Amino acid sequence: MDANTKTLTAEHIAARSPGPSYQDLLDKEVNPVPDSLRENTNPYLGSDNLSVDRYLSREFHELEVEHIWKRTWQAVCRVTEVGEPGDTFVYDIATMSIVVTRTEQGTLKAFKNACLHRGRQLVDKTGNYKDLRCPYHAFTWSLDGEFKGAPCKWDFPHLDEDQFGLPEVLVDTWGGWVFINMDRNSQSLHDYLGVLPAHFERWKPENAYKMIHVEKVIPCNWKVGWEAFIESYHAVATHPQILPYTDDADSQYDVWGPHISRTITALGVPSFHLKNLVDQDVVDTMLGVSPMVARPTEAEVPAGMTAREFIGQLNADEFSKNHDTRLDTFATNSERMDSILYSIFPNFAPWAGFHPNITYRFRPNGDDHTSALMEIIVICQLASDAERPKDVPVRRLGDNELFSQAPELGESLGTIFDQDLFNMPMIQKGMNNVESRELILANYHEVRIRHFHQTIDKYINGEL
Repeated sequence: MDANTKTLTAEHIAARSPGPSYQDLLDKEVNPVPDSLRENTNPYLGSDNLSVDRYLSREFHELEVEHIWKRTWQAVCRVTEVGEPGDTFVYDIATMSIVVTRTEQGTLKAFKNACLHRGRQLVDKTGNYKDLRCPYHAFTWSLDGEFKGAPCKWDFPHLDEDQFGLPEVLVDTWGGWVFINMDRNSQSLHDYLGVLPAHFERWKPENAYKMIHVEKVIPCNWKVGWEAFIESYHAVATHPQILPYTDDADSQYDVWGPHISRTITALGVPSFHLKNLVDQDVVDTMLGVSPMVARPTEAEVPAGMTAREFIGQLNADEFSKNHDTRLDTFATNSERMDSILYSIFPNFAPWAGFHPNITYRFRPNGDDHTSALMEIIVICQLASDAERPKDVPVRRLGDNELFSQAPELGESLGTIFDQDLFNMPMIQKGMNNVESRELILANYHEVRIRHFHQTIDKYINGEL
């Protein structure tokens, strides 16, 4: 325990907001609550501080490259983005580049993205290719990774063509996402994901299509950005406009094993920080602010209904316009509106539920440990009997563009991301001036950050 941390009692460790808990709200549901939402792990992972060097140090970044990025399962793209033979996706992480491709036989393959002749990157950009042909000297491999030939083959009598296939990395799929792992001795993706596949079986993200994908370079270590999305504690100061309909102080946090954690923040109820709001205030503030909230933008709460029940009904009505089933016949209000945000270590965070689901991904901006790529992806369930739309391509915002200027996000939702964005460079700058060189974490609200760093340490120390 750190020198500036006092001994904690059981009461200290068990401390929670005095407001109604998420489980209390589930008790009021009319439809049966799925077991996954009734899980409440009540984690306590200690009270130790974090060194700022984890964010500022080049040496720590290099440890992450070696022990995290080279050894963990990472989400690359949607399965439908490599759905046809020849479809090829380039995934870059730190100094590494991986090619994921669909072969003529319909299988997925993933290779290290380098020509085995002189080392040039083999594939420069995502697209559809007949084969994998190096632009430098035309050394060529099939989509299966088998060597097909090169100009002047007579000049390479020492080359064993049967042993000259492209080095593969592990590739697998879950929930409509393609994952890769550069550690060929790694555990399977299914084992790595732990409880996640069972939890998401009800929501079927594999049936969704990608409707939004926005990316931006942010001036901070990737972990600074990531951590803003695995706790709700910052909402009261950073996002005050959402407090009338967001129960931030009573968020539930869960962890399972080393790789999976979750925050559930109830919507349609006001923050415990606010007083004297009525249901109509909640609805007036909430309607129309994001893809997770149904239209219309104005509506009167009927007598005898709470704001949460009313919003849930509106969302069920909206869903029924494009689907054969009605959410109000089986889904909880929580699944219709709440922020149910899981994370898969190290850097992938999908929402769950029966609404358009945001997914976050953060990674280093190339090999620069002081900047990162922040991605906001939204997937949406396909309407009944509808032809699947093409997944939208990623759109990178410019250095001076804000998320609120991205029309696909909308001003209200984009503003929330802008507010996070404004904090991030100031966190990176401020950590240089922390005299103790240590950061303090809340025991409950920031337990997912603590879990995240403990998993990093387990990988670096060879425990995983």
